[in-house]
Amino acid sequence: MSSSLSMTPARKSFAPLVAFVLLVFGAAFLQNSVGSRQVLLLVVGAALGLTLYHAAFGFTSAWRVFIADRRGAGLRAQMVMLALAVVLFFPALGAGTLFGQPVVGLVAPAGISVVFGAFIFGIGMQLGGGCASGTLFTVGGGNARMLVTLLFFICGSLIATQHVDWWFALPSFPAISIVKSFGVVPAMLASLALFGIIAAVTVRLEKGRHGQLEAGVTSEHQGLRRFLRGPWPLVWGAIALALLNYATLALAGRPWGITSAFALWGAKVASGLGIDVASWVFWQVPGNAKALAAPVWEDITSVMDIGIVLGALLAAGLAGRFAPSLKIPARSLLAAVIGGLLLGYGSRLAYGCNIGAYFSGIASGSLHGWLWLVAAFIGNSVGVRLRPWFFAGEPRPQALSGC
Repeated sequence: MSSSLSMTPARKSFAPLVAFVLLVFGAAFLQNSVGSRQVLLLVVGAALGLTLYHAAFGFTSAWRVFIADRRGAGLRAQMVMLALAVVLFFPALGAGTLFGQPVVGLVAPAGISVVFGAFIFGIGMQLGGGCASGTLFTVGGGNARMLVTLLFFICGSLIATQHVDWWFALPSFPAISIVKSFGVVPAMLASLALFGIIAAVTVRLEKGRHGQLEAGVTSEHQGLRRFLRGPWPLVWGAIALALLNYATLALAGRPWGITSAFALWGAKVASGLGIDVASWVFWQVPGNAKALAAPVWEDITSVMDIGIVLGALLAAGLAGRFAPSLKIPARSLLAAVIGGLLLGYGSRLAYGCNIGAYFSGIASGSLHGWLWLVAAFIGNSVGVRLRPWFFAGEPRPQALSGC
């Protein structure tokens, strides 16, 4: 059965105009204060936000519908995204350079902190209503409830920075890159085989439950109009996200990440309130100390996160779907608070989120990315079973809700 998102409310023209103006002023400010590379990263962030919104590329919803109903289109789209990413990333990471610039992957230790962090992050995805990327693009799209999730995501991230030295001291395997350990071609072939197996399993399970695969989303628009107004087929989103992550690698020298900025924002606010976060072990690491001392607009991840929100605002306006509502049921609000805290705390323990650890981690050939996938999927399975208590009586979210 196909689903259609062609019925849209009246277009509110101010939303895309506001997004465009903010992007222009942001680009001008960054050009004067930091440089052209930071401007390009803002643009890449905006393109990511537009892609996530128009393709409704929610990791949370994709995992939930597979766990609850064995619909696997979202998971298969993720495998397409990862397959293209490793084909692009592995040769560059093996060489250590891309277009003449040094590049490194997001490779982290795989141990207890990753397992526990990814597990509670998975629960948080289902209670909070989104992952890291989902939280940002739904906030940009006008989802007021997700502002609550984002606020407590930031709080959870900050709290975790006070504890991560204890978590990181727990047993773990060292940071392992399969690209470095096995070589570019063997690592690529092994990864592609695993993606293929996962996709094949989703096909078999979906056909076993429903008899046939679910048809893709349809639109009243075609060609350029569909590109601008959406909704996009999932495969468009998968390809675009892989290419934009590759652009991030080229510009930033490392893959796309999201949640380190949340910890930084929380630390800056806490510092402004008189809390001595600079004395915490996490913020004494040279890179973190430098980020805490520098203006937020010099932080690559922060600039890209803001770009994602503005890109999603632009997309929501072009689609005529920017219509915020402050009517949030009490249980749903509680779920946003708990989910946000779990998302923030878990992402720091696990060296990243669905983007930094899962997408970019696996694209970097990091063993911890695969461990994150397994632990987070288990966490999502628990979260799916907890959702009915928090969301009882609420209508099922539409495809573009990001939930």
